[in-house]
Amino acid sequence: MLSITHSAIFVLDQDEALDFYVGKLGMEVNTDVDLGFMRWLTINAPGQPEREVLLELPGPPAHDDATAQKVRELVTKGATGFALGLRTDDCRKTYEDLVAKGVDVTSEPTEQSYGIDFGVRDPFGNNIRVVQPAPAQVVQER
Repeated sequence: MLSITHSAIFVLDQDEALDFYVGKLGMEVNTDVDLGFMRWLTINAPGQPEREVLLELPGPPAHDDATAQKVRELVTKGATGFALGLRTDDCRKTYEDLVAKGVDVTSEPTEQSYGIDFGVRDPFGNNIRVVQPAPAQVVQER
């Protein structure tokens, strides 16, 4: 395998998802196409169109009605686990910006061994981590 090109996040309303992911988090719309049987709606980080995230509605063609309802319930409970990780150069400033935009914050910026991170939740319940990686440490050879 050469690279990861697509991943997906289940959302309950694609227009509301656009408002959140593009309007609040600053992502870009990559593709927005009505395929007839579904809306193919992808976003990407600014300047990174090769790595798309599908904002997918539970339902056809992947799910029957009963399965789609169970997926919606799991998403709403935040039970789908870690949905997305985003990188920032200034975790504390990004945190302040997102709080000012009314984003649901689940944890404040915290120093970790790998850098500084905090958590947010999208309007549907998906968990997102925002990370400012620690500077790379140079290991000197003896």
